[in-house]
Amino acid sequence: MNEIKNFFMKYRGAIIGALVAILILCTGFYKLMIGIILIAIGIYVGNYIQINKEEVKDKIKNFIDKL
Repeated sequence: MNEIKNFFMKYRGAIIGALVAILILCTGFYKLMIGIILIAIGIYVGNYIQINKEEVKDKIKNFIDKL
């Protein structure tokens, strides 16, 4: 019995993570999470391009020239 208790104490974070992952998969909540992550990435990229407009233009120009 003590071994089982030690196992759960040692790996409780992984067990809780697995249960949360199973719950997310069963409810389809992962689709919403993927959408939110894509929106956040889009916001970050848009903000980066707006702030560093000249650098981005140079990088794109150099990339196109290499092609």
